[in-house]
Amino acid sequence: MKVCIAEKPSVAREIAQILGAKSRKDGYFEGNGYQVSWTFGHLCTLKEPHDYTERWKYWNTNELPMIPARFGIKVIEDDGVKRQFETLENLISKADEIINCGDAGQEGELIQRWVLAKAKNKAPVKRLWISSLTEEAIKEGFEKLLDGHDFDHLYEAGSARAIGDWLLGLNATRMYTLKYGQNKQVLSIGRVQTPTLALIVNRQKEIDDFKPEPYFEIITIYRDTTFSALSGRFKTREDAKTVLDEITGVDLEIVKINTKNSSEHPPKLFDLTSLQVECNRKFSMTADDTLRTIQSLYEKKVTTYPRVDTTFLSDDIYKKVPGILKQLKGYDEYVQTILGGGKIRKSKKVFDNKKITDHHAIIPTGVSRLDLSPAEKSVYDLVCKRFLGVFYPDCQVANTTVEALIAKHKFKATGKQILKPGWRVIFQNEQKANSDDAILPAFVKGEKGPHQPDLQEKMTKPPSYYSEATLLRAMETAGKLVDDDELRDIMKENGIGRPSTRANIIETLFRRRYIRRDKKRIVANQTGIDLIDSIENDLLKSAQLTGEWELKLRKIEAGELPIKEFMTELKHMVYDVIQQVKQSPKKVIAIEVEEEKPQKEVKKPAKVNTEDLSCPKCGEGKLLKGKNAWGCSEWKNGCKFTIPFSFNKKKLSDKQILTIVTKGKSPLIAGFVFEENKVSGRLEFTDEKNLILQTEIKKDTVCPVCKTGKIMKGNTAWGCSNFKGGCSYRIPFEIIPIH
Repeated sequence: MKVCIAEKPSVAREIAQILGAKSRKDGYFEGNGYQVSWTFGHLCTLKEPHDYTERWKYWNTNELPMIPARFGIKVIEDDGVKRQFETLENLISKADEIINCGDAGQEGELIQRWVLAKAKNKAPVKRLWISSLTEEAIKEGFEKLLDGHDFDHLYEAGSARAIGDWLLGLNATRMYTLKYGQNKQVLSIGRVQTPTLALIVNRQKEIDDFKPEPYFEIITIYRDTTFSALSGRFKTREDAKTVLDEITGVDLEIVKINTKNSSEHPPKLFDLTSLQVECNRKFSMTADDTLRTIQSLYEKKVTTYPRVDTTFLSDDIYKKVPGILKQLKGYDEYVQTILGGGKIRKSKKVFDNKKITDHHAIIPTGVSRLDLSPAEKSVYDLVCKRFLGVFYPDCQVANTTVEALIAKHKFKATGKQILKPGWRVIFQNEQKANSDDAILPAFVKGEKGPHQPDLQEKMTKPPSYYSEATLLRAMETAGKLVDDDELRDIMKENGIGRPSTRANIIETLFRRRYIRRDKKRIVANQTGIDLIDSIENDLLKSAQLTGEWELKLRKIEAGELPIKEFMTELKHMVYDVIQQVKQSPKKVIAIEVEEEKPQKEVKKPAKVNTEDLSCPKCGEGKLLKGKNAWGCSEWKNGCKFTIPFSFNKKKLSDKQILTIVTKGKSPLIAGFVFEENKVSGRLEFTDEKNLILQTEIKKDTVCPVCKTGKIMKGNTAWGCSNFKGGCSYRIPFEIIPIH
């Protein structure tokens, strides 16, 4: 039997259907020679300090640093996780072959390897490696299964990353908390988290320390065009006034016109970071919001694998482009232009195998879905337009510089004229006015005329606060300001964090109250500032040094650096950090605290008495509480009545179940989940004693998805009044619960 292990139940279901494993079992599907099971993300994790020795259970500076002789893994302490692991362990023990169908990336590889290691797998392992979840991609992937050992270096890099985070995070967090923490307040330190905080704190200090200074500029208006003095800024008003007096009343003469035609390439395809940056700028979406949205689009099969750090496609994708374009809905005009223009453009700035590691850039798959949320539609539109744009011609522009002379003073005006829009037609509704793109009138060399001079007083400006968009870029380039796309691609090798983890790092800093949001600005709280000020070791807070560590992890992944060498260096670093903090003087770190809310007295739920509770279906048996559900004592005689402990991701209390059994209906319960939307309702028995959920939603409440429409009652379901505007929110009156 071949055992396939996916990372989520939904993906396992898709794979099982394609493989013909259609028989549903407890925790897996079976059929056609396959058993298809799943994890829930991480089932296993690194052991905690107290798992190694009782001494490490307690926070004590004398026990630091904690460096286990050998790291171990364990199953996560959760009943559901343990049950699923037991299922996998049983399947793995009898398998002829394992097919690793985990997420095709470093973290996905780590999740699967830990499960296989903990289950003591001895069967050969194959690897399914795909970039989308379409049926075509899954079938093609199973036709070209790879040897599991091909990904040993990927696993080593993931393992080194996890162990590094354990060693540095747990040791430094304990040390800094014990040294500087107040009132048992934990001061969290992380390998990527702390240098990211340092970026924000250092920028804020630059802003706080900045002292604005006045300066003066001379401009003049001629034929509705602004000319600026080439002499630049003046430090004093007197110097500027002298020039203003000399040019007032003197005609402006055009002395030089220089026009240079050039081509502008289409914007690059998206990697995860550039997509997060764009969504933050255009829609004010957080990095975490964007990641969850594009992950949902991937799972709905409409876009490719999202956790990527490349903006290129591999050459083998080129032959699939016409098929993808033909299936795109809503972009007919652009698609026809591409397909009707002869051979589809193939640029080295788009297709380059040397720029591909695990996956290619994020692109649409061609699959169409009608149930996308407004946020998903917005993000999907960005991905589609970038994809369409790379097959359009370059934009042809004329960049014009006009030089003028007034008395002895030189002035200049610049402008841009679009000769052939090329790819810009796709984004024409999104273009914003920009002074650099000003269209200049037709000037003639030697022409003269009156003008309107003006002296402008301005103030120097401090650096801008980080937004999520600019912070993501800073993390990608280890804190260096880089605008050039090509240079940024090179610097990704030693950025801090990975595209898939940066959003969570930023959210962690918010959660720990080290930083806060002020509209789109990210501002450091005093706790964050004090924490960074207390850290003397640059390895903990330098984005550049942390970026060098990221580069070493990438080298492990590429097989260019032995993991043992990295681990030795890491342990030395942790030891040095701890010793340095132990010898440092005591400092006070301010603690940001939330206002305490008055706590309500919590009443313990009354114990439910289920003795002599008859089965609602057969009336003969008694209700018994099993492992996963309530059932009938007459099950051996054929009564199949059950009430699972949870329905649609909502755990039911014993008291609620007692009410259902005795009264046939539950009270109103909130928290059921239907197609990722929360819903309230009452559980009722049908005539056959099966449970259904009767949903209840207040009319005219604001739609939870689009936030603009109101909830309406239809013939068979609740829906959004904004359905014509594209909102697909719909909750049936009756739902058959899934559990």
